[in-house]
Amino acid sequence: MLAHRFSLCFWLAPIGSLLSLALLAGIQAFASAAEPPDLILHHGKIVTVDREFSIREAIAIRGEQIVAVGTSEEILATKGEATKLVDLGGKMVLPGLIDSHVHATGAAMHEFDHPVPEMETIADVLAYIKSRAAALPAGTWISVRQVFITRLREQRYPTRAELDAVAPNHPVMFSTGPDAMLNSLALAESGIDKNFEVAGAGYVEKDAATGEPTGLLRSCSRYVKSKSSGRQASDKEQLDRLSALLVDYNSVGLTCVADRNASAGGIGQYQKLRADGRLTVRMMISHGVDGSGKLSAVQEKIREVARHPLRKPDPLLRIVGIKCFLDGGMLTGSAYMREPWGVSEIYLITDPVYRGVLMIEPDNLNLIVQSAVDEGLQFTAHSVGDGAVHTLLAAYENANKTTPVRPTRPCITHCNFMSREAIEQMAKLGVVADIQPAWLYLDARTLTAQFGNDRLRYFQPLRTLFEQNVIAGGGSDHMQKIGSLRSINPYNPFLGMWVTVTRQARWFEGQLHAEEALSREQAIRFYTMNNAYVVFLEDKIGSLEPGKLADLIVVDRDLLTCPIDDIRSTQVLATFLSGKQIYAKP
Repeated sequence: MLAHRFSLCFWLAPIGSLLSLALLAGIQAFASAAEPPDLILHHGKIVTVDREFSIREAIAIRGEQIVAVGTSEEILATKGEATKLVDLGGKMVLPGLIDSHVHATGAAMHEFDHPVPEMETIADVLAYIKSRAAALPAGTWISVRQVFITRLREQRYPTRAELDAVAPNHPVMFSTGPDAMLNSLALAESGIDKNFEVAGAGYVEKDAATGEPTGLLRSCSRYVKSKSSGRQASDKEQLDRLSALLVDYNSVGLTCVADRNASAGGIGQYQKLRADGRLTVRMMISHGVDGSGKLSAVQEKIREVARHPLRKPDPLLRIVGIKCFLDGGMLTGSAYMREPWGVSEIYLITDPVYRGVLMIEPDNLNLIVQSAVDEGLQFTAHSVGDGAVHTLLAAYENANKTTPVRPTRPCITHCNFMSREAIEQMAKLGVVADIQPAWLYLDARTLTAQFGNDRLRYFQPLRTLFEQNVIAGGGSDHMQKIGSLRSINPYNPFLGMWVTVTRQARWFEGQLHAEEALSREQAIRFYTMNNAYVVFLEDKIGSLEPGKLADLIVVDRDLLTCPIDDIRSTQVLATFLSGKQIYAKP
């Protein structure tokens, strides 16, 4: 009860009178005298991220919870004989950071078989494929995954002929999300020829003169009959690599992440890590569901997820909802847009009215969303293009006619291309956003070349989202490799913060619509309190307030006053989860 009273008083103190502050100090002193804290961090800059973004000097922790924040003098007065004291020496303390979108189980295993070099050019891609061809027996599949054409200097796919030249005796797939470029042997082994027809979403690009496949598959790489050529990991090896990745998350300040497309097997791995005491981040899960399948089967899967034991509230490991894929990608040329993409050498688009790929028909989407809302699940869908965003919002609007959707915190994942009217509709319905600033950093150059500056006016419009009171949280979509800056995509949250406040990008001059830049305070909220709300944990984490779990980090610079370009190179000195230090910088 006392912790609850603390929380209430502290919440009101910044807008209350001096009497309220005195009362708060009295309550804290009384409670602390009765039961001293286990740990006090003092003489620092405690960024609480409460409603008023209050800055304090010290914080007291007992067990797993924060019991008080205030001046160093006030908090040190509550210490007991066994209280551990840490002098911060002026260092900044933030709430533990949260990433709204990772794929941890797959990312951890990406380099299990062999190291994969960074590839910035077509020459890099071809050299890697040639090296694999030399290392593998003829006929063995070679797969290059998630080396996006937007991030290659040439801004294009490798051609079928180029892949044939470096690996004529190996089937090769250059895969980027649901799209892929195949060489001739891969096409033949997959049975894809001039007579091949796609059932459902996507299509095979064919030469206008000959009708032969060019090698490019749009949103239908499901037809590729590739086989893994790598070593198979044991259960122990998978868990060890996943644990190592989570520790690396801790090293950049992450104490909570959302797995945005978890499989049953991946969820089982998280459960095993928890049982072994090695789950060092809070894992909030969107269970993956294939929304393009038979409608009755999709609805039954949703009901099955709703019955899962991990649906019950748990601040360490919980299924919060489901995830589907609604369109393709902006990195590959298949995001579903409201206006045509335009003829493009970058994306090999020859159809002037091509708008991308929609993977779920709107009528089916309406019923799928309704099923999720009825089960109390947060629905989210990979929705990159503005056409997909508007389609998903229409489904939320439809469901809201019979069942209020706001309590389920309906989400849009990625939502890179938006519009003013979409943002207003999100605010009205209570739709939240899961956005990846690193995509702006890595892809602005190619997107500007494809669409022009004007069409990118509402690309990741973060300031407008904040101004319209839409809760948007920052994520990475981390999918491959361990290492916050070498990963695909980078999961370093300080790089993400820097991008949100500068709107600057790699290999790109100037700023991409600087009017959508966040303030430093907003950038911190983006990775703390906003994300806590997105994953249903705002009453437990996201701010440093009495009664909340003691998830916090100590950083080496003042993010509110340091030179703006220094934000991206911020180092974490210590990370705490539930009051326990889980990382210290060597």
